[in-house]
Amino acid sequence: MTSSKKLRSREVIEGTDRYVHRALFKCAGFTDEDLSKPLVAVVNSWNELVPGHMHLNALSEHVKRGILAAQGTPIEFNTIALCDGIAQGHEGLRMSLPSRELIADSIEVMVQGHQFDAMVCLTTCDKINPGMLMAAARLDIPAIMVPGGAMYPACPTWGYYKDQKITVGQLFEVPGLLEAKKITPEEAAYLEEITLPGAGACGGLYTATTTQALMEALGMTLPYMGTTPAVDAAKIRLCTEIGRRIMRLIEQDVRPSHMMNEKAFENAITVDMALGGSTNTILHLKAVANELNNDLPLELFDEISKKTPHLCNMSPGGVYKITDLHNAGGIPALMKQLGDLLHTDLQTVSGKTVKQIIEEVKICNDEIIRPRTNSIHKEGGLAILRGSLAPNGAVLKIAAVTEKMHKFRGPAKVFNSEEEVIAALKERKIDDGDFIIIRHEGPKGGPGMREMLMATAMLVGMGMGESVALATDGRFSGATRGPCIGHVSPEAFEGGPIGVVKNGDPIFMDADSRKLDIEIEKNELQERLNSWKPPELKIKKGYLSRYAQMVSSADKGAVFRKF
Repeated sequence: MTSSKKLRSREVIEGTDRYVHRALFKCAGFTDEDLSKPLVAVVNSWNELVPGHMHLNALSEHVKRGILAAQGTPIEFNTIALCDGIAQGHEGLRMSLPSRELIADSIEVMVQGHQFDAMVCLTTCDKINPGMLMAAARLDIPAIMVPGGAMYPACPTWGYYKDQKITVGQLFEVPGLLEAKKITPEEAAYLEEITLPGAGACGGLYTATTTQALMEALGMTLPYMGTTPAVDAAKIRLCTEIGRRIMRLIEQDVRPSHMMNEKAFENAITVDMALGGSTNTILHLKAVANELNNDLPLELFDEISKKTPHLCNMSPGGVYKITDLHNAGGIPALMKQLGDLLHTDLQTVSGKTVKQIIEEVKICNDEIIRPRTNSIHKEGGLAILRGSLAPNGAVLKIAAVTEKMHKFRGPAKVFNSEEEVIAALKERKIDDGDFIIIRHEGPKGGPGMREMLMATAMLVGMGMGESVALATDGRFSGATRGPCIGHVSPEAFEGGPIGVVKNGDPIFMDADSRKLDIEIEKNELQERLNSWKPPELKIKKGYLSRYAQMVSSADKGAVFRKF
């Protein structure tokens, strides 16, 4: 093991002026022998509420076992974790994206305040994954991520989804199916009971599972950890190995900045595009890179998308679940198929380079993880759109859009919240051919940049997923499918054109040409923008008030502005 002089924790523990410090550790049950070893923070996000996190206390025991076996002292603490599914469709979702910054900050406070030598982070769901990566990048001490894995899908034995593998995405579409009388209340109750069978992240390629996969692509966890199911025995063994491995990183002084360089982010974006991942990954990759003073412009995402084929037909746009991806070979197999589109000389926390990892891989199913010669689409799963409606950019999950909806023109139906859209759908006030605009849902204007999943899922459930388009300055869940454009920047609250759209204005999108326009005369648009007046903040106290004043726009990753 490395010399104690190199350990941050020695500043806290050693010396004749540290009797109180040592006594406080001993009060918590630590011995002199414990304190003589490197102190490793086991950063957990377990709680009793979130299915993706309810098993992490068990996994942390195996991480600690590995640390102890390798002569380290593990010390566990917790941070917060929200369930985006439970928060969907109401005021609670305003807290979701802002929680990412709180998570990163809280970890920084604990780790810096106690001068831990390294950390292992246990995380599963949407904002916790990037929040922990942000903390690791910011602190830049030896760190390994433990993605908690996905839950298994369900397979109904009767009804609308009979014999299909389903996950939470299908369950979100149930209200629309009920409205359209495609299922009965009895079937809805049955689906409620069986769809989510146990611990883990929701099992399609949603935000949580995409960001878990990207941890692996960034080199911040062990091979296969990004797709190993939550309750698989292999997850336990990998956790123990991670506990051992963090001690080697301390010894060798291997830090997150050694893994997460510019080339690693390019690899992560490439993997994201090949998977057809969640639009939220653009926000989160930009936020993590920002901690390392690395700018990831939207142009880079689009540039990589245009040269990266879409290789995995993953739910919600396709049919396969995360368990299928894992059984086909996981992220290492996908990276092997991507070949020379990746930088393979990069270091990972496993001690192996990307090249060494993929050389050992067997691709078990080349229908699930396709070769580049048999891609689903020639280009990647995400597209950056620009135009008079989104001068600073917008994001479309093109992998989840049917070919016939790549180009769409329709009259605007303007709403100022997701709730207004849901009410309009229930009242049958949205027609085939409409272009729905949802504004004042951005990072500042929301505040909190809520996901519009309840609205988009209802559209699909009611059979309008291929006859209506939608654009918003808010976000979408990874479970959203169809022609749904998010992150429209500038947002309405900051004077973006989306804030001056009127009912009936013709809106045009062309996914292949990356266009998103409001088709009115330039002079008319400029007059509207000139007469626009900034609204007041919706929330004037508490964390969301501070968040709205500090957050940057979506095209910057919705990170806090630097002063």
